[in-house]
Amino acid sequence: MEALLTSTAVVALAEIGDKTQLLAIVLATRFRRPWPIIAGILMATLANHFLAALVGEQVATVLDGRWFRYAVAASFILMAGWTLIPDSFDEEEEAKPSRFGPFLGTMIAFFLVEMGDKTQIATIALGARFHSVLPVMTGTTLGMMIANVPAVFLGHEIIKRVPLATVRTIAALLFLAIGVWLLAQTAGWA
Repeated sequence: MEALLTSTAVVALAEIGDKTQLLAIVLATRFRRPWPIIAGILMATLANHFLAALVGEQVATVLDGRWFRYAVAASFILMAGWTLIPDSFDEEEEAKPSRFGPFLGTMIAFFLVEMGDKTQIATIALGARFHSVLPVMTGTTLGMMIANVPAVFLGHEIIKRVPLATVRTIAALLFLAIGVWLLAQTAGWA
């Protein structure tokens, strides 16, 4: 349960203001059909985060040891710093998904944009931390949906009203707390 809840909270906060959330707003504005967009986000996230959590778990299994746990702790601390850097999204760089329709276009665009994104890297680190693919994938997917479904329905209104700097700070503090806690556990301080 810890893996599920931690993964949900980390990704829900980290996703706010992220380029994939901005992509959700762009797609909602373009297609004006929220349900196929939400289904596309869900399918892309399930696939992407399953693979990311699997990679994290497998790497942790192969490299299990004190130094690897230090590396995972450091990755959470680095994610805290990365979370403070605002994402931008250039609509011109986005692949034109309109020829595929809202569902397939969203699924392809989301899967590709999520590659190397901080939430995907966080999912790898969470998979390594918890050694548990399904709860991590479920939690990170739930976090993505918590952040992106309102973005699809409310679009630009969210961007105007949510203080993104505050949300980024909270997400960074969460990453930092997880990293410091893991570091303390590994060092035997907790």
